[in-house]
Amino acid sequence: MRYIDHHAHMASRTTDDYANMALTGCVAVTEPAFWAGWDRSTPEGFEDYFRQLMEFEPKRAAAAGIQHYTWLGMNPKESDNREISIEVLKRIPKLLEGPTVIGIGEIGLNRVTKNEITTYTEQVELAATLGQMVLIHTPHLEDKLKGTRITIDVLRDFPSLPPGRVLVDHAEEHTIEAILEGGYWAGLTLYPQTKVSAARAVDIIEKYGPERILVAGACDWGPSDPLAVPRFIAEMRRRRHDEALIHRVVFENPFRFLSQSPKFRLPAGVAEAAAAQAG
Repeated sequence: MRYIDHHAHMASRTTDDYANMALTGCVAVTEPAFWAGWDRSTPEGFEDYFRQLMEFEPKRAAAAGIQHYTWLGMNPKESDNREISIEVLKRIPKLLEGPTVIGIGEIGLNRVTKNEITTYTEQVELAATLGQMVLIHTPHLEDKLKGTRITIDVLRDFPSLPPGRVLVDHAEEHTIEAILEGGYWAGLTLYPQTKVSAARAVDIIEKYGPERILVAGACDWGPSDPLAVPRFIAEMRRRRHDEALIHRVVFENPFRFLSQSPKFRLPAGVAEAAAAQAG
């Protein structure tokens, strides 16, 4: 079954990972800018990383037959550094003009500090002003509920940013209801240790249905799985869910959300072939 992974940190993966994702049906990925495992010391370091996402990763993906798009923004972890954040945000508007840049992300909160909230708010305002789609990171573990509530409160302060153009990622059982009630898209991140397992993700789909819910592997430099979405598909099939429902979650939903950007395009016939495959 063809699928789209809307949150995949491919800069941290090998070229073989692209090939294996293609073999399991991946036709497109979108890669949000994120923390590299260490704090960068200059705005220029961020700009070099953004160029990697905009120029190099699309070529690696294309060699495997996968479309690659990116989101650009000041990631939550490093957004606590206001001095650097201010300088990085000055560079974002020009970079958003890149042909494969579909929005601002991943932005949001990590430790839910005052500085993080300020940087996050500035980026939401930037998205509202420039008419950009947004991909938002919500904190992990004990800070998730508090961070998600603040995330949504800030979004409500910018009514010119349509909720349907916002994806609130890393949702879990105790946060997804508030995300969906706000009219936002909810992302379920399939991680082997933290976030949500394939089984828990299927549980959530069974409880809330498929409307405005996406699944992704994230697959960064930590313990993670570039084939997380196919494993989700396998779990859905194990529970005897209809192929049309599975296809909706792993292909139709991300296609519908991401296609709000005029830059997001799949090769001719891919969407039609995927629909026919799903029956």
